[in-house]
Amino acid sequence: MTEYQSRVVDAELATKMRSSGATLIEGPKACGKTATASRVASTVFEMDQDASARASVELNPDYLFGSPPPVLFDEWQVVPELWNQVRRAVDKSNRGRGLFLLTGSATPKDDEDRHSGAGRISVLKMRPMSLFESGHSNGEVSLAALIDGKKQIGGDNGLRVPDLMKRVVIGGWPDLLGADEPEARVWLEDYLRQIVEVDIPKVVGRRDPRGLMRVITSLGRFVAQSPTTRAIMADAGGERGPVAPATIYSYLDALDRLKLLDESEAWQPHMRSRVRLRSAATRYFVDPSIGVAALHVGGTDLLRDLNAAGFHFEALVIRDLRIYAQPLGGRIETWRDENGNEVDAIISFPGGRWAAAEIKMSQRDVDAAAANLLRFSRLVDHGKHGEPSALMVITATGAAGRRSDGVSVVPITALRP
Repeated sequence: MTEYQSRVVDAELATKMRSSGATLIEGPKACGKTATASRVASTVFEMDQDASARASVELNPDYLFGSPPPVLFDEWQVVPELWNQVRRAVDKSNRGRGLFLLTGSATPKDDEDRHSGAGRISVLKMRPMSLFESGHSNGEVSLAALIDGKKQIGGDNGLRVPDLMKRVVIGGWPDLLGADEPEARVWLEDYLRQIVEVDIPKVVGRRDPRGLMRVITSLGRFVAQSPTTRAIMADAGGERGPVAPATIYSYLDALDRLKLLDESEAWQPHMRSRVRLRSAATRYFVDPSIGVAALHVGGTDLLRDLNAAGFHFEALVIRDLRIYAQPLGGRIETWRDENGNEVDAIISFPGGRWAAAEIKMSQRDVDAAAANLLRFSRLVDHGKHGEPSALMVITATGAAGRRSDGVSVVPITALRP
């Protein structure tokens, strides 16, 4: 049995279990949900594999719910009735804590009979592995410490840009730990094929697999950008003409239900200028490998097109920032105005705290990125939002530290939660 690789969500899961009767771990297929939940479960029912467990939901629920807790229902969405049964079981226990775990790689079709689970079932988002979790970041710089205003120094772990392009292509999938790039590309092609041909039809009904793949490929071309839905419709349709609005929305909904999309919504602060802000979300997949797999490109291909490489590197950094910010209650947003000014990542925290980050693959761009962050910070109404907790330029390589202008520079291979 492969040794378990520690995950950032391990501590979050322990907290959720102490505060709720049941915890739902949501994330894309193969991101490691089952391994993480199984470590703390006393009883495991694999609902997608165990016909007896599925039958027991209707015939003999006591067989399931009377098992030693915590009880894990893996891939619970295969039997959607489980949701309400778990909720009722928590109520019968007088709101006991840490009794049940559910993992799900898809959101089932809307069910008007399904209770929200509020107060009984907490939700934990899980993604593929960050560079720190997979051992490709030395962790010398803490995001939490940066947000608290502490000066952090360190340096990259020796990975160069070509190495990071390989990490983009391989992604953070636990099954690919130690895999080389050719092996990973085959795995990811099979993964996408399984998603569009098998998983989506099971969860949301029949969709045209070729149409879905064209949409995924289009999103790969638009990664780290803010295309309108109309632009995706035209790009995915190609010479056949734009995809119909109802069709594109059904495809995007299907991908969202399978937890493959992880977009950054637009941050809408009070500004000192009257420039209008753009409200379109920035498009990302839950892992950067999905976009490059759909485009059928590898690390060498990315190095031939450094502009495209920059977008996919940004997608890798955004994935890691989401993982590191989540335990702090942070969410990743983006900022753009109508004049084309933008900041790659705004990290918003409960209570109004916020930080901003620019993502630059080349060291030559650090000065311009720092100047952009300082200019942006001056535009934000600090009376409404307060001073930023941190301004950061996240790079591919180099040293970590704080510049004389107050902007921190951090290579992604030195960052941790």
